[in-house]
Amino acid sequence: MEIHLDGKCISVPAGSRLGDLLPEWDERCSVAVIRPALVEDEAESQEVRFATPAGDLVVEVAKTAAVSRLLRPDLAERLRLHWQDRYAAAFGPFESGIRPARRPGRYERGDVILGCGGYDPSQSYLIFARMRHTADYGAPEDGGVIGNVVTGRGLLDRLAEGDRITDVERVFRRVDRSNVVVTRDAEFPLEDGMQVVSYVEAEVQGFGEDGIDTGTARSVEHFLLSVQGGRFQVGRSSSTHVADTHLVPTRVPAEFSGPRLEGTVTVRTAGKSSGGVYIYTQGVSASPVHTVVGRVVHGIELLRFAGEGDLLTIRAEPEQFDLVGLSLADAEAVAARCGVSLTADEAVGDRVVVSQIPATTLEVLATGDARVETVSADHVVSITLDEAAAPRSVRIFREVTGLKHHSVGKMPLVFVFEDVFLFKPKIGKGVGIIPENTPEGEVPAYTLAMTNDSRRGTGMVGIRTTPSAEFGPTSEPLTGTNVIGKVLDAGNLAGMREGATVYVKEVK
Repeated sequence: MEIHLDGKCISVPAGSRLGDLLPEWDERCSVAVIRPALVEDEAESQEVRFATPAGDLVVEVAKTAAVSRLLRPDLAERLRLHWQDRYAAAFGPFESGIRPARRPGRYERGDVILGCGGYDPSQSYLIFARMRHTADYGAPEDGGVIGNVVTGRGLLDRLAEGDRITDVERVFRRVDRSNVVVTRDAEFPLEDGMQVVSYVEAEVQGFGEDGIDTGTARSVEHFLLSVQGGRFQVGRSSSTHVADTHLVPTRVPAEFSGPRLEGTVTVRTAGKSSGGVYIYTQGVSASPVHTVVGRVVHGIELLRFAGEGDLLTIRAEPEQFDLVGLSLADAEAVAARCGVSLTADEAVGDRVVVSQIPATTLEVLATGDARVETVSADHVVSITLDEAAAPRSVRIFREVTGLKHHSVGKMPLVFVFEDVFLFKPKIGKGVGIIPENTPEGEVPAYTLAMTNDSRRGTGMVGIRTTPSAEFGPTSEPLTGTNVIGKVLDAGNLAGMREGATVYVKEVK
């Protein structure tokens, strides 16, 4: 049989299974299998796109009759911004057949209203609500709401005098009529002519054959960190995009706002989902809270059919250049492989990289040079973190030590007393450390723990070198102690003094 695997045609014996085709496949990851008769059609949707020089507004129309009304050939010529205030913006006038009710209606942000001036249907307007309010727009009895803006709401606040709608068109959705399966089943039977898409590949913004632009270096670095392990976890799936939200929330700078076309990769820069990575399977307009970080060059079919919970293999070009946490010998090997000249502060003995300058991949590759700060390997304490038992506490610990972004973090040692080492990482105000994974019975030696909000010393991190059934590693009662992990190389704690910066390396 002939099978098209990631764009390459290969021959396999009849009766082959998916696992035979992908012998090195991580079966936690989903792949797309597309049967030979791929028939795609276009179906009309209930969405209408209004094009303006400042961007597009996509409106989901609530009434079927309103679609044909909005798609009149002469309508776009009449849709100039006629008036606006803090509550709404009105385009027109044009003639319609509405019957005004002469009573106010209540509207929400994003509502699209068909109303008229002076209760005269020949002076009708298309009105976009900017905020919740009550007003009389000469609308029909039902309030005149004919739809809702689903894409481009931010544009509502930027409309200005002289703006106009240049085009009105129905949005068509591509409908796949073939049998496409996204699966992790190694025993899935293959058929002659099938297409198999096993991974996604993306090129980052600013990296190309004609040079490297570092204008998006920080947001691109966040994307590279998100897919560092070669995995994209679909936490959200919609008709226009899939999103990986495992690094939410993270502050990411808005560096490049552009159209979100099919295959565009963005990072959200504001809101509750800040730090989420979005890949678009259908084009939508630009957003001020999304920064473009790359584009998909292979595997859009897999993204298009993936659902929430699917884990996808993803490759990024270039790979992240991050030396922090590596031994100096390994860091030198990575730099040599990437053609980067590496300078270390000290090269004698067994040393571990704890800082890299420049910090971002694009900046390093653009200059071809990197400098690193190192510490002796016996000054780095290896730990494991129990995310399953204490997810919130572990997330806070990674955030405040820097382990969220690198495999080595740091925290200040503030107190040493007999068998107790206490650390005080800087935790922001309002960060709650709820009781979580509090121990019962004896706490083993070299347990890593954090004081929870039930005690005054909330946020303290501690290690106790002897077991205790009375107090936790932070010298608090067991009810005030959240166990988050354990220390693997206890000997590296010896000789550490108060006021020192202690480096911790997470071993996964």
